[in-house]
Amino acid sequence: MGKEIWIGDVQNGVHDGQQVTLKGWVKRTRGSNKIRFLVLRDSTGTIQCVGKRDVLGDEMFEAVKEALIESSVHVTGTVRVDERADGGHELDVEAFALIGGVDPERPFPVTESAMLTEDEEGNMVWGGSEFLLDQRHLYLRTARATTMLKLRSSAFGAIHQYFRSHDFIEYQAPNFVAGAVEGGSTLFEVPYFGRKAYLTQSWQLYAEAAMPALERLYTIAPSFRAEKSRTRRHLTEFWHAEMEMAWSSNDEIMEHGEGVVRHIARTLLDEREAELTSLDRDLDMLARYADSPYPRMRYDEAIETLQGMGVDVSWGQDLDYSKEKVLTQDFDVPHFLTHYPKVAKPFYHRVDPEDEQYVLCHDLLAPEGYGEIIGGGERTWSEAEILKRIDEEGTPREPYQFYIDVRSYGGVPHGGFGLGVDRVVSWLAGASHIREVIPFPRTSRRVTP
Repeated sequence: MGKEIWIGDVQNGVHDGQQVTLKGWVKRTRGSNKIRFLVLRDSTGTIQCVGKRDVLGDEMFEAVKEALIESSVHVTGTVRVDERADGGHELDVEAFALIGGVDPERPFPVTESAMLTEDEEGNMVWGGSEFLLDQRHLYLRTARATTMLKLRSSAFGAIHQYFRSHDFIEYQAPNFVAGAVEGGSTLFEVPYFGRKAYLTQSWQLYAEAAMPALERLYTIAPSFRAEKSRTRRHLTEFWHAEMEMAWSSNDEIMEHGEGVVRHIARTLLDEREAELTSLDRDLDMLARYADSPYPRMRYDEAIETLQGMGVDVSWGQDLDYSKEKVLTQDFDVPHFLTHYPKVAKPFYHRVDPEDEQYVLCHDLLAPEGYGEIIGGGERTWSEAEILKRIDEEGTPREPYQFYIDVRSYGGVPHGGFGLGVDRVVSWLAGASHIREVIPFPRTSRRVTP
């Protein structure tokens, strides 16, 4: 038997003319009673395997014929260079074993023709039909889904690498919490031993508690928002990369936000060029995202720009996705939007000491219609200020007493941000919907499979 290797190793050309054994799943199969063409896939790629009856014998050739799409198999054969083949190689089969078959009465239900469908907004979405979402556990085996998961993995690795290389310490916070971070209307309430609790919207409040101990800390963890939005960029459960840093200003926090996003883009280019190319992504454009500085724009300038474009928006409004999409339509790199009005942001944003109408905050808006990917800024750090802000909003103090205590015992200027990992991957991959880049998406209408 030939040496066991990955399909990707075959396509690298180091085993030309050698006998090898491959393990994988049948992606496509066709042929006659004398010759079968079987496309085999594993996690590293695909290759066409050619099986002939006069080489394999009747019993083994019939096993090849019985191997339906998504059957798992072992294939041994000699690697042959063929420039016409996808990847430049084929395998001449000399031995074959069917490991896990597929019932012909229940063939693999996910077909390539069903992949691209129209969503409620009229956008063409990969894997977006209700049928394919019901079959998500099988859809993950498709080439596009596999590609998205590889890009996702590299993005997670890049985030860890960035923060650890900048002396941040990974820190975890609870998922059951007593109060809101982003607003009570988007809280998931859960019963908790006779009391009310909520699924966390962000680690932020608990990160600030650890900030005086660790000074520079980060996490990658799920967050939960009970949003009924059905846009291509919303999930009810999403992955959040968040950081908090002592002794920092809004400008310094933005530097790290820009740094981590550029590092993610550069990592995907370095590690996943083939996958990005398979998605028809413009690599030069992604290189611009990785290497170019990100401009900064104040909220007031954004409002003036939108009004000049005929958008119905007034000062003091938070900018929703529809307005972000218009604002960013001519951006060629992400832009920071800074200094929102105090009335548009929660109590934990620090008021600008130079103009109390504004807070020292920022959003990072991605181009290509993807909108906000980071939200952050300076925190209200003195005890007197946090009490004033909480009371101004009519928020009860009790659930936030631990948060107030952080300021009561040696409070310092500090700040942080939250980055939507799924949104960033969706943007860099050019995905038509955020559901594409998470294995099992959770939305307002879906909690299965």
